Amino acid sequence: MDFLLDIQKRILPDLVEIMQKRYLILQYIHTMQPVGRRNLAVSLGFTERVLRGEVEFLKEQDLIQMSAQGMSLTKEGKDILESLEGVMSDITGLSKLEQQLQNKLGITKAIIVPGDSDQSPWIKRELGKACAVCMKNRLKAENIIAVTGGSTIAAVAEMLPPELGEKKLLFVPARGGLGHDVNNQASTISAIMASKTNSQHQVFYVPDQVSSEIYESFIKEPMVIEMLSLIKSADIVLHGIGDAITMAERRSTSPEVMDKIIKGNAVGEAFGYYFNEDGEIVHKVQTIGIQLTDLNEADFVIAVAGGASKAKAIRAYMKQAPESTILVTDEGAARILIRG
Repeated sequence: MDFLLDIQKRILPDLVEIMQKRYLILQYIHTMQPVGRRNLAVSLGFTERVLRGEVEFLKEQDLIQMSAQGMSLTKEGKDILESLEGVMSDITGLSKLEQQLQNKLGITKAIIVPGDSDQSPWIKRELGKACAVCMKNRLKAENIIAVTGGSTIAAVAEMLPPELGEKKLLFVPARGGLGHDVNNQASTISAIMASKTNSQHQVFYVPDQVSSEIYESFIKEPMVIEMLSLIKSADIVLHGIGDAITMAERRSTSPEVMDKIIKGNAVGEAFGYYFNEDGEIVHKVQTIGIQLTDLNEADFVIAVAGGASKAKAIRAYMKQAPESTILVTDEGAARILIRG
């Protein structure tokens, strides 16, 4: 396969370029449908003249359809897109990049989607779709899935297909509430995931961050004890990786602790732990929920984070991550991680 692709790239470079362009158009329409032509052109960086010709071709091939709301894929278009995913991964070199990243980080698997979510926010939905496929391939009968918060994990929730619910899933928040953005909190996201897949979920009405005194009081409550036991028995843990300073600000961190995080050169955050570039923990928030040591009990830990700006945070966390970790990221972060 690699030999044939190399020949194709040398003899028919234009064909490869056209194929990549049309694949990108189909991918974007599928992710954002229905979508208008102007929005599509702006998001992909194409001129409307160039895009018009490509859209007409795809319409003639019965791969996309038009409506008053915008463009969407036909069934044949979806089938073609799915068939192309593996081929495009080879053509763009992402398959090799995945293997390199997997070996470099010492994890079970790396899954990379094309693009950079820093530059193209819609790539977050592609991360979500890739994560959904990853979960589908690993689910067994009756799974407990612990879920953290964050915008990337919220994107995963939106991309979960209904058929996942056939496995009798129970979604649980991996920790309490964080900040004021209710839509991106773990409890909200786990509820959305359950709704999307016609599954069950449990709520966890406690704050994410508490004082030592309140923590000692909370963990003695029967409801909290029961939920923590459920969370820690999760088969799959699904979480994001945050930028250290961004997460500290979101938690309304005190000036004293913020100073500690900054002086400790923290670059990444996960589960309330702040890591420097060497993967050392420079600060730990007193959180009610899953802890770093609990991850070793899960069958799979799926970390989802993308964008070149997240590369340092991903690298820092991965030095503490269990070997069972599967990283779902994008090309923007992956290429920096490989060079580092």
